[in-house]
Amino acid sequence: MEKAKVLFISQEITPYLPETEMSKIGRYLPQGIQELGKEIRTFMPRFGCINERRNQLHEVIRLSGMNLIIDDTDHPLIIKVASIQAARMQVYFIDNEDYFQRKATLVDAEGNEFEDNDERTIFFARGVLETTKKLRWAPDVVHCNGWFTALAPLYIKKAMNEDPHFANSKVVYTVYDNDFNKQWSENFKEKLKLDGVEDSDLEVMAANDYVNLTKLAISMSDGVIQGSETINPEISEFIKQSGKPFLGYHDEESYVGAYNGFYDSLLD
Repeated sequence: MEKAKVLFISQEITPYLPETEMSKIGRYLPQGIQELGKEIRTFMPRFGCINERRNQLHEVIRLSGMNLIIDDTDHPLIIKVASIQAARMQVYFIDNEDYFQRKATLVDAEGNEFEDNDERTIFFARGVLETTKKLRWAPDVVHCNGWFTALAPLYIKKAMNEDPHFANSKVVYTVYDNDFNKQWSENFKEKLKLDGVEDSDLEVMAANDYVNLTKLAISMSDGVIQGSETINPEISEFIKQSGKPFLGYHDEESYVGAYNGFYDSLLD
């Protein structure tokens, strides 16, 4: 029997970024799932604070070179890769000079959220999915970790629902206790649109903020996981109301097996 394929789209992965609840899951979950017999691919943003020399990132020329148009502007897509030798695992990085060259992740030195975080999430989600297609790799499960990945479920279910790479993919979204505070630009919904994404798909977004972005991701997913011990209560209630298959919080000792079982339940 062919191995099930799991695509991990992660906001943070250690050792490339400092250790957090999310970055540790980004690092150890794919390894654990691979050791349980599934095939994996892993993506994260190439934030400018990631040391390329120390982490031995290099550009993958055959995957780079595409342009993604966001708000009528072309943005070149650059793909880099690094290996975590101990895990026998590669990590692909989505890069672009406009969005990922600054020496920070999501906020500046004063703690202010970047004005273009909305466009950066659009570019990241689209970049991951286009690169997965270039790899000619069709995932059975796509697991999105953190709000920076929140548009991937929408694009898979609406813009790429007839693409053979994603037509049969089950999408899992993990919610963490890691919100952002700023309202995104008024034309965010216009910026994110692609063929296949209709106004009706975005009705859940009453405002362009963290809670509503998360609701959009949940509404487009096949299953939801609670990644932090506590999450925003409004989101928790929305998950219950959605009726989606749900996996509650699991600690470091038990989450790999629990997540693997959750994937299997969605694939049955």
